[in-house]
Amino acid sequence: MQTIHQSFIASVEAQPGKALFERPGQPDITYAEARALVERFAAVLTEIGVQSGDRVAVQTDKSAEAICLYLATLQVGGVYLPLNTAYTGAEIDYFLGDAAPRLFVCTPATLAEHKARETGGLRVESLGARGEGSLMALAEAATPRADCVERVMSDPAAILYTSGTTGRSKGAVLTHGNLASNTAALLDSWHYTAEDRLIHALPIFHTHGLFVAANMSIVSGATMIWLTKFDGEEAIDLMADATVLMGVPTFYTRLLKSDRLNRDTTAKMRLFVSGSAPLLAEDHRAFEERTGHPILERYGMTETCMITTNPYDGARKPGAVGMALPGIEIRITDRESGATLSDGEIGAIEVRGPNVFEGYWQMPEKTASEFRDDGFFITGDLGQIGDDGYLRIVGRDKDLVISGGYNVYPKEIEGLIDDIPGVLESAVIGLSHPDLGEGVTAVVVPQGGASLDETGIIAAIGDRLARYKQPKKVLFVKELPRNVMGKVQKAELRKTYADLYK
Repeated sequence: MQTIHQSFIASVEAQPGKALFERPGQPDITYAEARALVERFAAVLTEIGVQSGDRVAVQTDKSAEAICLYLATLQVGGVYLPLNTAYTGAEIDYFLGDAAPRLFVCTPATLAEHKARETGGLRVESLGARGEGSLMALAEAATPRADCVERVMSDPAAILYTSGTTGRSKGAVLTHGNLASNTAALLDSWHYTAEDRLIHALPIFHTHGLFVAANMSIVSGATMIWLTKFDGEEAIDLMADATVLMGVPTFYTRLLKSDRLNRDTTAKMRLFVSGSAPLLAEDHRAFEERTGHPILERYGMTETCMITTNPYDGARKPGAVGMALPGIEIRITDRESGATLSDGEIGAIEVRGPNVFEGYWQMPEKTASEFRDDGFFITGDLGQIGDDGYLRIVGRDKDLVISGGYNVYPKEIEGLIDDIPGVLESAVIGLSHPDLGEGVTAVVVPQGGASLDETGIIAAIGDRLARYKQPKKVLFVKELPRNVMGKVQKAELRKTYADLYK
């Protein structure tokens, strides 16, 4: 198996003149041109003093140049640390203090602010969305470095910080083997080849945009149609000359709002992938009816890259995330005892395979607590494997509601509420309750113009749920709080309504 950087070089040598990045409004970048920039960045990193194992932290706007910096970091043996563009100065201080990078790359607009963070051990440079910035100036003057520092599959390649909704953010250390093996499994499972043309509209500080979409394209020799943000109408225009779209559920919600989305406009496409957050079953069905394409949902997380996928050939079932990727094992266990449960039972999702991370950066005790003795990683998600062999996610362990001593799984209630006419979506949370410990609470987003009330919601689901599962309160909001990848932030809801039953 080759590292991602080695595979990149192989792709360059196979088709140097082919476009790696097609950028609307900017010149294309071929594989050979990308390699030239990667080698210039590698020379700059070497001059700055980045050595094997040193971290390179990056908080920049999305650009092709940022991907080249990622590859250059791998080339010199460094560890790439992408940071969410929404992080504040205080959060950046935490990450720089925790990861102790040798280089921090920010936007040109924030360079003056971040230069104050420079120390003898930390260099700060900038990189802009259109290839400007101090790092690019250094690269243009550099003599390219062609050699690659040899790395083995067990060496760290990247650190991705978890969102830190419970306690401080944890840095998941991903190895070259994690990235390479997961990319190979996805290429095989999704039939992704050099002939593909991917509409890339995802952010690149996250597993989905960087370690799925970009890595798959780089390794296979495909072309990425490079968008800095998602626009539904633009995406439909591009589908005439593309084959794959990888997105989050919000992408598909927006596409469905366009009258132009139909079988004709999607005729050249072969695959639509959704992940990073649950896709509404209603959107899944509506998209297939409109286009003839069933969306392929998959399941992964920061610590493991991708774990399961709906089949390329076979039924792609709404509400299910499919089966384990090649070489990966999953099981459902009892939350307390760790005993493996039978199909159909709800429990903790655990995973073992070459995709699973090395551990949390400088947190050996936390790392040890997240693994079973036989090497299975406890994901923190709850799910069940049905008689059909498909995994279905019930929710996060931390989102489990314990009301009157009974376990309540929010996903079950959310599914019933979402099916009520006039409901766009919902989130079910547990809030401190004087009698029950936690009160089941539904937060509902009505569809435009719909008239809904608490009594109607509870009546609509009352005969389908045990009494202890029924919401004690139903709240109505215009929209649910989400992170940049579209995941509902239930911790924010719990904070907002913490005093509801007091």
